[in-house]
Amino acid sequence: MNIAIVGAGLVGRVLALNLLKEGHTLTLFEKGSKEGTQAAGFTAAGMLAPFAELETAESVIFEHGKRSIQLWPDLLKEIGLFDGYQLNGTVITAHPQDMSELNHFIGTLKHKVKEAEEIEMLDRESLGSLESDLEQHSSAYFIKDEGYVDSQRFMMFSGNYLDRSAEVTWRENTEVETIANGTVTVNGKEERFDWVFDARGLGAKEHFDDLRGVRGEVYWLESTDIDISRPTRILHPRYKIYIVPRGNGCEGMDMAYCDECKISQTPHSKRYIVGATEIESEDTSPMSVRSSMELLSAVFAVNSNFGEARIVNSETNCRPAFRDNLPRIEQDEKLTRINGLYRHGYLLAPAIVEKALNEGIRSMFDGA
Repeated sequence: MNIAIVGAGLVGRVLALNLLKEGHTLTLFEKGSKEGTQAAGFTAAGMLAPFAELETAESVIFEHGKRSIQLWPDLLKEIGLFDGYQLNGTVITAHPQDMSELNHFIGTLKHKVKEAEEIEMLDRESLGSLESDLEQHSSAYFIKDEGYVDSQRFMMFSGNYLDRSAEVTWRENTEVETIANGTVTVNGKEERFDWVFDARGLGAKEHFDDLRGVRGEVYWLESTDIDISRPTRILHPRYKIYIVPRGNGCEGMDMAYCDECKISQTPHSKRYIVGATEIESEDTSPMSVRSSMELLSAVFAVNSNFGEARIVNSETNCRPAFRDNLPRIEQDEKLTRINGLYRHGYLLAPAIVEKALNEGIRSMFDGA
């Protein structure tokens, strides 16, 4: 089939990878560049944490999340990103004055799903053995089988993979005017396809009346004095900060020292993505002073060595969400719309795409 995907962010790329394996010819329409640095999927930390998200999410998020964790390894292998996925568990802790908040959080998870009974409580010694740079915390919880996808490298590797494919035509820096059943209109010209996927996120607001943007803000920090290997959440009454490791600058070395490090006897700085904010706003301007102060002071409280970390980048973006904060799939003749993944993009995208394909384009084949 000759298929159009409008919006080449996270969902659009996962769609493209799945459809290419089935032998289809694709045209990718993207209002930005093919590098995808403007997409919410580039800004994201890429956490795969179905349990940690369960406190404020529906059980369907949990089930889709578990399915996505099963699907990610093959997707990453397809694009050659062999070290962009880690599933060594996540740590959730809190400052001493907020331990009641943490215990309530874990109690909520155990009330919602039976699997949460396996969440392990760690004392100071056990936590120090697991993550030595978190040993100043008196206790924590460890959730196994959670982790992250290196979101920035996924966007880069998937873009390069799709760019090399003879079955893919990129239409970057292209503003799509309207999408209808089997048609895409650009510059007043209607183009026809066997099937069209609308994966524009907030770009689809003219179709979804209840679609809104939720602002997220992150810092990229680098430090030679911090070594945290697992995604870590710190609970706080006002926000839940996350710290997600991103390797040590030895790209492709799977966090091992590269030749340059061995010669200089100085390891590259470890990089971390740090975020917490969830603001009901579609503003994508730079981070505010308030957000910066709260975020950086919270990181400093996790480990004072973060005080000497270097801020190498800050990112802001808006995630598409509906009123119920649940993803939505709409099927029509020769048209599928996928939207509203909210803050669960990497946790949900593979499972939601699989569901959309099974309900839509593949069902057409079954009926043929």
